[in-house]
Amino acid sequence: MDYKKSLETLEKALSELQEENKKIPIIVEGDKDIDALRKLDINGIIISVNTGVSLTDFCDKIAQNYKNIIILTDWDRKGGYLCHTIRKNLEGRVNCNIYYREIFAKNSMIRTIEGLPSWIKTTSDKIRN
Repeated sequence: MDYKKSLETLEKALSELQEENKKIPIIVEGDKDIDALRKLDINGIIISVNTGVSLTDFCDKIAQNYKNIIILTDWDRKGGYLCHTIRKNLEGRVNCNIYYREIFAKNSMIRTIEGLPSWIKTTSDKIRN
């Protein structure tokens, strides 16, 4: 893996995500994911799937309030299931963007959103030294 190129791609995607999140909410799995995105200066609306309601009810609430969302679940098995299920439930009601999820999955050696800040820092340090 070309760490320098991966890091540049991630940083560009993060910059774009910061801008998009000013208008479009991000859906994540839990509070640790929200904390990780805040550390990366993503300051718009971030909504956790893990709210104690069924996925169907969660999706209905999202559909009532938003026309566009960014799905940023982890890129492990559970995150893949959640992404697929959320997209399926919102089909025809909400535009679901998974671009950033795909970019982060392809360009990092981790499988979770909460690991992104430390992966970026470690990789930056590695490249500089």
